[in-house]
Amino acid sequence: MSVENGVHNQTQFSVFLVNKPGVLSRVVHKLAKDKINIIALSMMDSTEHGVLRLVVEDAGRARTCLSELDVPKQETSVIAATLPNRPGALADVVERLAVEHINIHYAYCTTGPAGGKTIGVFKVADQAKAVQVLSGRRPRRMSNNAAPVRAQASRRR
Repeated sequence: MSVENGVHNQTQFSVFLVNKPGVLSRVVHKLAKDKINIIALSMMDSTEHGVLRLVVEDAGRARTCLSELDVPKQETSVIAATLPNRPGALADVVERLAVEHINIHYAYCTTGPAGGKTIGVFKVADQAKAVQVLSGRRPRRMSNNAAPVRAQASRRR
């Protein structure tokens, strides 16, 4: 089973940062000072700005903290799934979603010790259905790589 300790709806903060030295440091130091634990994060950059996506333990406190920094931010609902840290765990999850025709807009994962646990964060087209699919007790293993293509080909356009 790929998803070990469940799947949960989470609030993700997307913080838009000017692409200059020290800006990211200011944000994460403020989170640390306010004792807000980061569960997962991703940083994307472009020439002009960066987007820090993060999931934290206490969204309410993080909302207040980020507001005090006066940085542009957006909140998005995502799902977080606890996965075993082993080869193929992420592949199992995305295959299960593909079989059920659930589009993944983006994803990122934490790291952990080999044989331990990790967290996958997923922004999906149908969050309620994804939670239901990933919370199921039966693993869905595809026998070959062609299965997702067949699943997509059977969609109505």
